[in-house]
Amino acid sequence: MPADRPGGLTGPSRRSVLRGLGALAGAAALAPALSLPARATPASTTAELVERWAVLQTGGPGLDLTDAHVKAAVKRVDRAATTVLTTLDRSAGRTALWPDLADWTRSNTVTTTFKRLRSIAVAWATPGTSVAADPAVAADVADGITWMHDHVYGPGIPRFDNDWDWEIGSASALVDTLVVLREHLGDALARSTAAIDHYTPDPNLWRADRQIATGANRVWIATVVAVRASLDGDEVALGRVRDALSDVEGAGANSVLAFVDGGTTEGEGTGEGFFRDGSFLQHWKHPYNGGYGKELLGTLSSLLHLLGDSPWQVTDPELANVYAWVTDAFDPLIVRGDMAASVCGREIARPSKQGHVAAQTVIEGTLRLIPSAPQDLAVTLTSLVAQWITEDTYRDFLAATTPASVVAANALLAAAPTPRGALVAHRQYPGMDKMMHRRPGFAVSVSAYSSRVYNYESIQNENLHGWHLSDGMVLLYTDDLGHYSEDYWPTVDPYRLPGTTVDTARLANSANFRETSDAAWVGGAAVPGATVGAYGQDLRARGSDLRALKSWFLVDDAVVCVGSGITAPAAGGVETVVENRKVRDGAALVVDGVAQGLGNGWSATLDDVRWCHLSGTAGYVFPGGARLHALREDRTHTWREINIKYGTDTPVTRPYVTAWLDHGAAPADAAYAYVMLPAADAAATRAFAEACGTAPGLRIIGQDATVHAVALGGTVAANFWAPASVPTGAGVPGEGGSLHADGPASVVVHESGPGSGGTEWTRPTTVALSDPTQTRAQVVVDLNRDGLRFVSADPGVTVTRRGSGWRIVAATAGLAGATVTASFV
Repeated sequence: MPADRPGGLTGPSRRSVLRGLGALAGAAALAPALSLPARATPASTTAELVERWAVLQTGGPGLDLTDAHVKAAVKRVDRAATTVLTTLDRSAGRTALWPDLADWTRSNTVTTTFKRLRSIAVAWATPGTSVAADPAVAADVADGITWMHDHVYGPGIPRFDNDWDWEIGSASALVDTLVVLREHLGDALARSTAAIDHYTPDPNLWRADRQIATGANRVWIATVVAVRASLDGDEVALGRVRDALSDVEGAGANSVLAFVDGGTTEGEGTGEGFFRDGSFLQHWKHPYNGGYGKELLGTLSSLLHLLGDSPWQVTDPELANVYAWVTDAFDPLIVRGDMAASVCGREIARPSKQGHVAAQTVIEGTLRLIPSAPQDLAVTLTSLVAQWITEDTYRDFLAATTPASVVAANALLAAAPTPRGALVAHRQYPGMDKMMHRRPGFAVSVSAYSSRVYNYESIQNENLHGWHLSDGMVLLYTDDLGHYSEDYWPTVDPYRLPGTTVDTARLANSANFRETSDAAWVGGAAVPGATVGAYGQDLRARGSDLRALKSWFLVDDAVVCVGSGITAPAAGGVETVVENRKVRDGAALVVDGVAQGLGNGWSATLDDVRWCHLSGTAGYVFPGGARLHALREDRTHTWREINIKYGTDTPVTRPYVTAWLDHGAAPADAAYAYVMLPAADAAATRAFAEACGTAPGLRIIGQDATVHAVALGGTVAANFWAPASVPTGAGVPGEGGSLHADGPASVVVHESGPGSGGTEWTRPTTVALSDPTQTRAQVVVDLNRDGLRFVSADPGVTVTRRGSGWRIVAATAGLAGATVTASFV
């Protein structure tokens, strides 16, 4: 057995040759040499580990208080502490440490109490605060900890409510407090570490019934054990923490370092964690990159910093996968600081987690990874972090993060790295039924769900109105960087989320959450190296008999939305929502060249609409005309309506413009087609509309129960629900040709290079295809077109002559919905 595999795991337990690392290394080779942060000083004792953790909490004793960002970060630490110090109850007969934290039936009361004590202790230990080194403040914290052990948190005291608070939330805050206050606690320190060990004794297990810890929960648990063990000098426990990251005791089944779908232990664990395509699932089947995934990265990076260059450092070779998480699982989903809401789970319903907050955790975690990364990867990650920090002009990272991260970011930026540049890419995530389309100036995400993935999460009285978050929701990210912040989620109409097709029946809080679909067809095909792809969803609504086939064809700056088979025999009404936008003052709506009044309360039903344009948002084209319903309204709601646990009762009002297509009551085989043009002004929107139906403009060449297909420029894209053929169309390259699939498949034929969309198929042509159902052994596609010469194909793809065209047979078993390609000229 290789010596560098911990605990006797044999060989690489998964296929860990990273596709992401090759791209990273190539980019790094082109980047200039940088002066990177130094590695941590090697540690040989547990006491040195404790000091490392203390520096993470405070920024260290050498903070440069003349630096404006450091000074501001220290002020934030000070303000957090002094705010709660003013209301701390020090009386002998108190029943809680804070009057507003006295509900001892809710476990988050315990966590929040310990977090407040932590904030005071960290301020006490941070140079430059108003309470730094104040003995009375240290005494207040120590006294508060003792009171908690006497009355709430300790052996012999029953736990209540949520295990997370006892074993992770409270324990994490307490160990941080003990680290910075350790020299002033005396014998009380041992009482506190014993209490933590009582609740969180094992880095592999959690909950009162000792379940296997997985994903972010495993990393949180392991980190609590590691810091507690460092304080106690418990070297055996530190070794178990190191091995828990690889799940040595479970033979790797729940390793947090390995890809869930990566190798020999596949199928033995819960399915939670990172996938090779960048997906992240937690709580079995919930997409969660922007929630538990970012917390896993943030906490793991801290834990790796703690254990690195020590006798307990992680030696699992699959540790290298962590760098691919940054580039594949996070980077495409962060749009100028805003994390795609479709992968944030129930956290979108928390007022403290709006929009750009999630990206802060990713940046902090990446900063901690850079010093110990291989040199080439460190250079690439440095350029990436520089891009993230500088492109977010809505929320200044340096004005929001901790002193320690300000120090790290200052050092990185002082080296003057060249930012990576704005990301232009089309990324699909078959592991979690999500898609991201990135273009200069905008990004579009599509959120779906299938028989493999849950629709939405609503536990602990959170995210109560998430009913339609995965019913084809389309979120558009533009230069309005605060659009999905500033109270979007409590005020947007949850029955009219953009892009969705919904039964308008009113639903109870949390109705039908944590459910999969009856349909497997969700996914698509993406053209490598281009911003071109097809995506689709066989929508089977939960709690309704609504059925619909939905497609999105993304060709550079155009998003073509096609629906058919919209049927709901028992529905009182069904709608497809074209847009629901939180608008800024002065927003204007032009419909077929006529400006509409957008005062609060304006509404209209507009017949035979060909195009419209909403300033600051996008243009919209309806190729066959549409009866469009539109509304401008001020919406007033509270966060408590969508989150009883963390919401507030303060009403907030935001203005919205909504446009939708009404399919009526009990529709049978209804359909729609429209195009979103985020980069277009009104004139360009009109020009696109006028070109529809003629080459190289948009033509819809399939819209029925067997296939959705479009032709635009040099691209033909199709989602096949069943065996079918579509013509490539008259008047375009390959006149008279056709595209056929033998069953469910997503196929894109894309001509690239100068002259795309010309009169001869002499340009490089890529055929990209996938099995979105993830159930087929192979997909057979016939491309009947003259003049193409075969060049190459991906492994598992066979290309043979069939008449004047080509037959492409792709072995899709085991690909998990991934795209494969064949190339022609």
